[in-house]
Amino acid sequence: MKKIFGTLILIATLYSCGSKQTAGEEVAAPSSGNVVTLTDAQLKNAGVETGKLEIKNISSVLNLNGKVDVPPQNIVSVSVPLGGYLKATRLLPGMHVNKGDILAVMEDPQYIQLQQDYLTAKAQFAFNEKEYNRQKELNLSKASSDKVFEQAKATYQTQYILIKSLEQKLRLIGVNPDRITPDNISKSINIYSPITGFVSSVNVNIGKFVNPSDVLFELVNPEDIHLALTVFDKDVNKLSIGQKLIAYTNTHPEKKYPGDIILISKTLAGDNATLVHCHFEKYDKELLPGMFMNADVELKLSNVLTLPDESIVRFENKNYAFVEKSSHQFEMKELQVGNKENGFTEVTGDSSFNNQVFVVKGAYKLLMALKNVADE
Repeated sequence: MKKIFGTLILIATLYSCGSKQTAGEEVAAPSSGNVVTLTDAQLKNAGVETGKLEIKNISSVLNLNGKVDVPPQNIVSVSVPLGGYLKATRLLPGMHVNKGDILAVMEDPQYIQLQQDYLTAKAQFAFNEKEYNRQKELNLSKASSDKVFEQAKATYQTQYILIKSLEQKLRLIGVNPDRITPDNISKSINIYSPITGFVSSVNVNIGKFVNPSDVLFELVNPEDIHLALTVFDKDVNKLSIGQKLIAYTNTHPEKKYPGDIILISKTLAGDNATLVHCHFEKYDKELLPGMFMNADVELKLSNVLTLPDESIVRFENKNYAFVEKSSHQFEMKELQVGNKENGFTEVTGDSSFNNQVFVVKGAYKLLMALKNVADE
């Protein structure tokens, strides 16, 4: 009797436990691997919404690097055509100069000699001119021979040529021949700036003798300063004249310099790269030749398959999205992503995703549910 009574109590206990589980809340099947299963209540709390890949116009960005450059026509090397000694200069690299400013003062005895030769030739020319006119009148009346007249004419023309050549030599060293008199002959000449810009280099010091071939200063006209970007051959066909870009430095990446492409080189260097020249919309004096810069070039729009940004989760440095397996079951799959724009991300790689249903809202809550269970 005791054994029968104990058996009845055990059966009653098991029945009681089974009744409690049936009457309780709905229990989801355990999650395993990359699949998460939710109850109706969990699904509602997670705010899960689903959808398929959408075709969107996404503009891609090409990241390039290069440096600030100046075209040859905007770099001026200043020298002294006749040479001489540097008497004075105030120039320092980086200093701003205006067109017509005095860059330096030069001294040399040959400047004195050139002025002397000019004034002497000019005085002789006055005599030769009078003699030529006198012989011309005499020749008209046959009071002098043609030979004498031709000799006077040749002397007059030779002296005229000499004067004109000396005038050009004086102008070459910055001296106005019209202002030279015997009382203002000078041993010094001024070197004037031919452009408005800044000094990029100073190659001489006071007292140094410079030859005509020596470069005293280098000046840069910043009006046409541009950015030369290095582009590899695989990306050249993605670029075209007029494309917009945003340039920035590593030091101050938050400061942006808008610009556009003005020239694409047609030759490749040994590293299979070419140069793309870009013009800044507005010149900034902080941009100096040789400065390294980065640039983001916006490429043309293209129709691509996309998902909303919030549907893609990041886990262990990889991108994932949840694919619907049933109304309550979702599988986490790795994605290859491309460019992003206006809240959508390009999905690349596996074409099997095209017809699948993805979780477009609540993806991060699914990730938390999946990984919390996996960690237990």
